[in-house]
Amino acid sequence: MTGIAAFSHARVDLGALTLSVCRGGHGTPLILLHGFPQNHMCWETVAPVLARHFDVIVPDLRGYGESDAPADDPGHTVYSKRTMAADVVGLMDALGLERAHILGHDRGARVAYRLALDHPHRVDRLGIIEILPTLEYWEAFDAELGMAIYHWTFLAQPAPLPERLIGHDPHFFIDHCLRNWTYHKTLDLFSPAALGSYRRQASDPLRLAAMCADYRAGATTDRTLDAADQKAGRLIDAPLHFLWAETGFPARAARSAQAAGGAFDPAATWRRWARNVTASSCVSGHFVMEENPEAVLRAFLPHFGVV
Repeated sequence: MTGIAAFSHARVDLGALTLSVCRGGHGTPLILLHGFPQNHMCWETVAPVLARHFDVIVPDLRGYGESDAPADDPGHTVYSKRTMAADVVGLMDALGLERAHILGHDRGARVAYRLALDHPHRVDRLGIIEILPTLEYWEAFDAELGMAIYHWTFLAQPAPLPERLIGHDPHFFIDHCLRNWTYHKTLDLFSPAALGSYRRQASDPLRLAAMCADYRAGATTDRTLDAADQKAGRLIDAPLHFLWAETGFPARAARSAQAAGGAFDPAATWRRWARNVTASSCVSGHFVMEENPEAVLRAFLPHFGVV
Protein backbone atom coordinates (compact mmCIF):
# COMPACT_ATOMS: atom_id res chain seq x y z
CA MET A 1 0.00 0.00 0.00
CA THR A 2 1.39 3.39 -1.00
CA GLY A 3 0.39 6.12 1.40
CA ILE A 4 0.52 9.82 2.18
CA ALA A 5 3.13 10.72 4.79
CA ALA A 6 1.74 10.97 8.35
CA PHE A 7 -1.74 9.87 7.20
CA SER A 8 -3.41 6.75 8.56
CA HIS A 9 -4.76 4.10 6.22
CA ALA A 10 -7.86 1.95 6.47
CA ARG A 11 -10.06 -0.18 4.30
CA VAL A 12 -13.64 1.00 4.79
CA ASP A 13 -16.41 -1.51 4.12
CA LEU A 14 -19.39 0.13 2.41
CA GLY A 15 -21.33 -3.11 2.05
CA ALA A 16 -21.26 -3.43 -1.73
CA LEU A 17 -17.51 -2.78 -1.87
CA THR A 18 -14.52 -1.67 0.18
CA LEU A 19 -12.64 1.58 -0.36
CA SER A 20 -9.01 2.21 0.52
CA VAL A 21 -8.83 5.48 2.46
CA CYS A 22 -6.04 7.68 3.82
CA ARG A 23 -6.85 10.19 6.56
CA GLY A 24 -5.04 12.91 8.46
CA GLY A 25 -5.57 16.13 10.36
CA HIS A 26 -8.45 17.52 12.40
CA GLY A 27 -11.30 19.95 11.89
CA THR A 28 -13.97 20.31 9.24
CA PRO A 29 -14.00 17.26 6.93
CA LEU A 30 -12.43 17.76 3.49
CA ILE A 31 -12.62 14.89 0.99
CA LEU A 32 -10.09 14.82 -1.85
CA LEU A 33 -10.99 12.86 -5.00
CA HIS A 34 -8.35 11.90 -7.55
CA GLY A 35 -8.59 11.40 -11.29
CA PHE A 36 -7.24 9.29 -14.15
CA PRO A 37 -4.71 7.70 -14.46
CA GLN A 38 -3.90 8.36 -10.84
CA ASN A 39 -5.03 7.47 -7.33
CA HIS A 40 -4.80 8.99 -3.83
CA MET A 41 -1.06 9.62 -4.32
CA CYS A 42 -1.72 12.64 -6.54
CA TRP A 43 -2.57 14.51 -3.30
CA GLU A 44 0.64 13.58 -1.44
CA THR A 45 2.07 17.12 -1.57
CA VAL A 46 -1.02 19.22 -0.82
CA ALA A 47 -2.85 16.85 1.57
CA PRO A 48 -0.42 17.28 4.50
CA VAL A 49 -0.72 21.07 4.24
CA LEU A 50 -4.51 20.88 4.08
CA ALA A 51 -4.41 18.58 7.12
CA ARG A 52 -3.12 21.49 9.23
CA HIS A 53 -6.61 22.97 8.89
CA PHE A 54 -9.00 20.09 8.06
CA ASP A 55 -9.85 16.47 8.67
CA VAL A 56 -8.56 15.36 5.28
CA ILE A 57 -9.99 12.14 3.82
CA VAL A 58 -8.42 10.74 0.64
CA PRO A 59 -10.07 7.64 -0.82
CA ASP A 60 -9.12 5.68 -3.89
CA LEU A 61 -12.18 5.74 -6.14
CA ARG A 62 -13.71 2.37 -6.94
CA GLY A 63 -11.52 0.60 -9.48
CA TYR A 64 -8.42 2.64 -8.65
CA GLY A 65 -5.51 2.23 -6.26
CA GLU A 66 -6.27 -0.30 -3.55
CA SER A 67 -10.07 0.01 -3.62
CA ASP A 68 -12.27 -2.80 -4.90
CA ALA A 69 -12.73 -3.01 -8.67
CA PRO A 70 -16.10 -4.64 -9.45
CA ALA A 71 -16.94 -5.75 -12.97
CA ASP A 72 -18.80 -3.33 -15.22
CA ASP A 73 -22.40 -3.92 -16.29
CA PRO A 74 -23.87 -3.67 -19.83
CA GLY A 75 -25.47 -0.30 -19.04
CA HIS A 76 -22.18 1.14 -17.70
CA THR A 77 -23.66 2.18 -14.37
CA VAL A 78 -21.09 0.45 -12.14
CA TYR A 79 -18.54 3.20 -12.81
CA SER A 80 -20.98 6.04 -13.40
CA LYS A 81 -20.25 9.18 -11.44
CA ARG A 82 -23.63 8.76 -9.75
CA THR A 83 -22.48 5.40 -8.38
CA MET A 84 -19.09 6.78 -7.41
CA ALA A 85 -20.73 9.75 -5.71
CA ALA A 86 -22.90 7.30 -3.76
CA ASP A 87 -19.65 5.60 -2.68
CA VAL A 88 -18.48 8.90 -1.21
CA VAL A 89 -21.79 9.32 0.62
CA GLY A 90 -21.43 5.78 1.92
CA LEU A 91 -17.92 6.59 3.09
CA MET A 92 -19.21 9.70 4.89
CA ASP A 93 -21.89 7.60 6.56
CA ALA A 94 -19.33 5.00 7.61
CA LEU A 95 -17.14 7.73 9.12
CA GLY A 96 -20.09 9.46 10.81
CA LEU A 97 -19.86 12.65 8.71
CA GLU A 98 -23.01 14.59 7.90
CA ARG A 99 -21.35 17.12 5.59
CA ALA A 100 -17.95 17.82 4.08
CA HIS A 101 -16.07 20.05 1.72
CA ILE A 102 -15.31 18.21 -1.52
CA LEU A 103 -12.30 18.86 -3.77
CA GLY A 104 -11.86 16.85 -6.95
CA HIS A 105 -9.46 16.69 -9.87
CA ASP A 106 -10.15 15.14 -13.28
CA ARG A 107 -12.46 12.10 -12.88
CA GLY A 108 -12.67 12.85 -9.17
CA ALA A 109 -14.00 16.30 -9.99
CA ARG A 110 -16.73 14.63 -12.06
CA VAL A 111 -17.63 12.55 -9.01
CA ALA A 112 -17.53 15.75 -6.93
CA TYR A 113 -20.00 17.73 -9.02
CA ARG A 114 -22.30 14.74 -9.39
CA LEU A 115 -22.22 14.41 -5.59
CA ALA A 116 -23.16 18.08 -5.28
CA LEU A 117 -26.07 17.61 -7.68
CA ASP A 118 -27.37 14.32 -6.29
CA HIS A 119 -26.71 14.93 -2.58
CA PRO A 120 -26.64 18.71 -2.08
CA HIS A 121 -27.28 18.45 1.66
CA ARG A 122 -23.97 16.57 2.13
CA VAL A 123 -21.68 19.16 0.48
CA ASP A 124 -20.58 22.37 2.19
CA ARG A 125 -18.26 23.87 -0.43
CA LEU A 126 -17.10 22.39 -3.72
CA GLY A 127 -13.73 22.59 -5.44
CA ILE A 128 -13.20 21.61 -9.08
CA ILE A 129 -9.77 21.27 -10.67
CA GLU A 130 -9.22 21.05 -14.42
CA ILE A 131 -12.54 19.85 -15.82
CA LEU A 132 -15.73 21.07 -17.42
CA PRO A 133 -18.97 19.07 -17.05
CA THR A 134 -18.98 15.81 -18.99
CA LEU A 135 -21.85 16.75 -21.30
CA GLU A 136 -20.15 20.03 -22.20
CA TYR A 137 -17.02 18.28 -23.43
CA TRP A 138 -18.98 15.87 -25.60
CA GLU A 139 -20.96 18.74 -27.12
CA ALA A 140 -17.84 20.85 -27.67
CA PHE A 141 -15.91 18.16 -29.57
CA ASP A 142 -14.13 19.53 -32.60
CA ALA A 143 -10.86 18.51 -34.25
CA GLU A 144 -8.65 20.35 -31.75
CA LEU A 145 -10.46 19.18 -28.63
CA GLY A 146 -10.86 15.68 -30.02
CA MET A 147 -7.11 15.40 -30.52
CA ALA A 148 -6.46 16.74 -27.01
CA ILE A 149 -8.84 14.34 -25.24
CA TYR A 150 -8.58 11.41 -27.65
CA HIS A 151 -8.47 9.09 -24.64
CA TRP A 152 -12.17 9.78 -24.00
CA THR A 153 -13.19 7.95 -27.17
CA PHE A 154 -10.36 5.40 -27.04
CA LEU A 155 -10.97 4.19 -23.48
CA ALA A 156 -14.74 4.15 -24.06
CA GLN A 157 -14.48 1.67 -26.93
CA PRO A 158 -16.16 -1.68 -26.23
CA ALA A 159 -14.15 -4.20 -24.24
CA PRO A 160 -11.65 -5.64 -24.69
CA LEU A 161 -10.12 -3.35 -27.33
CA PRO A 162 -8.49 -0.67 -25.12
CA GLU A 163 -7.69 -3.20 -22.40
CA ARG A 164 -5.81 -5.42 -24.85
CA LEU A 165 -3.92 -2.58 -26.48
CA ILE A 166 -2.92 -0.86 -23.23
CA GLY A 167 -2.27 -4.18 -21.50
CA HIS A 168 0.45 -5.00 -24.03
CA ASP A 169 2.60 -2.20 -22.53
CA PRO A 170 0.74 -0.46 -19.68
CA HIS A 171 3.76 1.47 -18.41
CA PHE A 172 4.23 3.06 -21.84
CA PHE A 173 0.60 4.20 -21.99
CA ILE A 174 0.52 5.59 -18.44
CA ASP A 175 3.86 7.35 -18.86
CA HIS A 176 2.68 8.81 -22.17
CA CYS A 177 -0.46 10.27 -20.57
CA LEU A 178 1.35 11.63 -17.54
CA ARG A 179 4.23 13.14 -19.50
CA ASN A 180 2.21 14.69 -22.31
CA TRP A 181 -0.43 16.28 -20.08
CA THR A 182 2.17 18.18 -18.02
CA TYR A 183 3.33 21.70 -18.81
CA HIS A 184 7.00 20.70 -19.24
CA LYS A 185 6.33 17.27 -20.82
CA THR A 186 8.21 15.40 -18.10
CA LEU A 187 7.72 12.63 -15.55
CA ASP A 188 10.21 14.22 -13.16
CA LEU A 189 7.54 16.04 -11.14
CA PHE A 190 5.88 12.76 -10.06
CA SER A 191 7.46 11.18 -6.98
CA PRO A 192 8.86 7.66 -7.47
CA ALA A 193 6.21 6.32 -5.07
CA ALA A 194 3.35 8.01 -6.92
CA LEU A 195 4.62 7.07 -10.38
CA GLY A 196 5.12 3.48 -9.27
CA SER A 197 1.56 3.31 -7.94
CA TYR A 198 0.11 4.68 -11.19
CA ARG A 199 2.07 2.12 -13.21
CA ARG A 200 1.08 -0.77 -10.93
CA GLN A 201 -2.63 -0.09 -11.12
CA ALA A 202 -2.52 0.07 -14.93
CA SER A 203 -0.70 -3.28 -14.93
CA ASP A 204 -3.54 -4.90 -12.97
CA PRO A 205 -6.13 -6.25 -15.45
CA LEU A 206 -9.00 -5.58 -13.01
CA ARG A 207 -8.04 -1.95 -12.55
CA LEU A 208 -7.29 -1.41 -16.20
CA ALA A 209 -10.78 -2.71 -17.01
CA ALA A 210 -12.21 -0.42 -14.31
CA MET A 211 -10.50 2.64 -15.76
CA CYS A 212 -11.91 1.85 -19.19
CA ALA A 213 -15.34 1.30 -17.61
CA ASP A 214 -15.03 4.74 -16.02
CA TYR A 215 -14.76 6.27 -19.50
CA ARG A 216 -17.48 4.04 -20.95
CA ALA A 217 -19.76 5.43 -18.26
CA GLY A 218 -18.65 8.92 -19.23
CA ALA A 219 -19.70 8.35 -22.83
CA THR A 220 -23.08 6.90 -21.89
CA THR A 221 -24.60 7.07 -18.40
CA ASP A 222 -22.79 10.19 -17.19
CA ARG A 223 -23.59 12.12 -20.36
CA THR A 224 -27.27 11.11 -20.07
CA LEU A 225 -27.45 12.19 -16.43
CA ASP A 226 -25.89 15.56 -17.23
CA ALA A 227 -28.33 16.10 -20.09
CA ALA A 228 -31.28 15.34 -17.80
CA ASP A 229 -30.02 17.82 -15.21
CA GLN A 230 -29.49 20.47 -17.86
CA LYS A 231 -32.98 19.95 -19.26
CA ALA A 232 -34.48 20.16 -15.77
CA GLY A 233 -32.53 23.32 -14.97
CA ARG A 234 -30.87 21.78 -11.92
CA LEU A 235 -27.96 23.77 -10.51
CA ILE A 236 -25.24 23.08 -7.97
CA ASP A 237 -26.10 24.85 -4.72
CA ALA A 238 -22.72 24.59 -3.00
CA PRO A 239 -20.32 27.50 -3.57
CA LEU A 240 -17.96 26.29 -6.29
CA HIS A 241 -14.39 27.36 -6.98
CA PHE A 242 -12.91 26.28 -10.31
CA LEU A 243 -9.14 26.13 -10.83
CA TRP A 244 -7.95 25.72 -14.41
CA ALA A 245 -4.46 25.37 -15.83
CA GLU A 246 -3.30 27.60 -18.62
CA THR A 247 -2.35 24.61 -20.79
CA GLY A 248 -4.96 22.21 -19.43
CA PHE A 249 -8.07 20.72 -20.99
CA PRO A 250 -10.65 23.40 -20.01
CA ALA A 251 -8.37 26.07 -21.47
CA ARG A 252 -8.17 24.11 -24.72
CA ALA A 253 -11.95 23.81 -24.83
CA ALA A 254 -12.25 27.56 -24.24
CA ARG A 255 -9.81 28.25 -27.08
CA SER A 256 -11.93 26.09 -29.37
CA ALA A 257 -14.98 28.16 -28.38
CA GLN A 258 -13.01 31.35 -28.98
CA ALA A 259 -11.99 30.14 -32.44
CA ALA A 260 -15.69 29.63 -33.19
CA GLY A 261 -16.41 33.25 -32.34
CA GLY A 262 -16.97 33.14 -28.59
CA ALA A 263 -15.02 34.66 -25.71
CA PHE A 264 -12.09 32.94 -24.04
CA ASP A 265 -13.56 32.17 -20.60
CA PRO A 266 -12.93 28.67 -19.19
CA ALA A 267 -15.15 29.43 -16.18
CA ALA A 268 -18.19 30.48 -18.22
CA THR A 269 -19.42 26.92 -18.53
CA TRP A 270 -19.52 26.39 -14.77
CA ARG A 271 -21.70 29.48 -14.38
CA ARG A 272 -24.39 27.58 -16.30
CA TRP A 273 -24.17 24.68 -13.83
CA ALA A 274 -23.80 26.32 -10.43
CA ARG A 275 -25.38 29.25 -8.59
CA ASN A 276 -22.20 30.62 -7.03
CA VAL A 277 -18.96 30.28 -9.01
CA THR A 278 -15.53 31.76 -8.49
CA ALA A 279 -12.51 30.83 -10.59
CA SER A 280 -8.76 31.17 -10.86
CA SER A 281 -6.04 29.98 -13.19
CA CYS A 282 -2.41 28.97 -12.83
CA VAL A 283 0.66 28.11 -14.85
CA SER A 284 0.50 24.32 -15.07
CA GLY A 285 -0.42 21.39 -17.18
CA HIS A 286 -3.27 19.06 -16.24
CA PHE A 287 -1.75 17.62 -13.05
CA VAL A 288 -1.95 20.80 -11.01
CA MET A 289 -1.51 19.24 -7.55
CA GLU A 290 1.89 17.87 -8.54
CA GLU A 291 2.94 20.57 -11.00
CA ASN A 292 1.91 23.63 -9.01
CA PRO A 293 0.78 22.65 -5.50
CA GLU A 294 1.12 26.23 -4.30
CA ALA A 295 -1.60 27.27 -6.77
CA VAL A 296 -3.95 24.60 -5.40
CA LEU A 297 -3.41 25.78 -1.84
CA ARG A 298 -3.71 29.44 -2.84
CA ALA A 299 -7.02 28.74 -4.59
CA PHE A 300 -8.71 26.42 -2.13
CA LEU A 301 -7.57 27.28 1.38
CA PRO A 302 -9.54 30.57 1.24
CA HIS A 303 -12.45 28.89 -0.55
CA PHE A 304 -12.76 26.39 2.28
CA GLY A 305 -12.58 29.11 4.91
CA VAL A 306 -8.91 29.42 5.90
CA VAL A 307 -8.10 33.13 6.16
